[in-house]
Formats: sequence, structure tokens, C-alpha cells
Amino acid sequence: MKAIELMSALAQPTRLDVFAQLARARPDGLSAGSLAERLGTPANTMSAHLAILSRAGLISSTKAGRNIIYTAEPNAVRDLALFLTHDCCPAASK
Repeated sequence: MKAIELMSALAQPTRLDVFAQLARARPDGLSAGSLAERLGTPANTMSAHLAILSRAGLISSTKAGRNIIYTAEPNAVRDLALFLTHDCCPAASK
């Protein structure tokens, strides 16, 4: 479990917004340009955020023609929640 990497990736407000947008867009996903437009973020900044989320395993990407479509990986958040409530801090879940 890479709990610190997952929490660090989601601790930044724009990345949390990106993940939320992608979670709502499941299963179709969204392109980087669409995400940048929705969140009012410059394209190069969005690319950096997407790279961090991808390295953490929170999103995946697939090529669709000239676009890359990003999709949320909700199991990563589920696994983090399970880790926090069962492995890390079991007394907190009672």
C-alpha cells in the first residue's frame, strides 16, 4: 500500500478536483483538455497534475485517436480507506 503517495496526490486541491471530475465521468473518462477547461487550469499545469495522479495509481489513461482519455481508479481510494480503517488505525473504525 502506497498510502503516503495516494494521500499526497489527493492533498492538493486541484488534483482532488481532477479525481472527483474523473470519478463522476466514469466509465467514459475525460481528456486533459476537457479537464483543464472544466477546472480553469492551464494545460501544462493539468499535465503535471495528471502525471502525479497517474504515478499514485489514482487514474489510468488510454489513447483514443489523438487524445488521451483519463479515468479514475476508485479501487485505489477504496484500498486506501481499507488500509486506514483496518491496517493502520483499526481502533478508529470502532
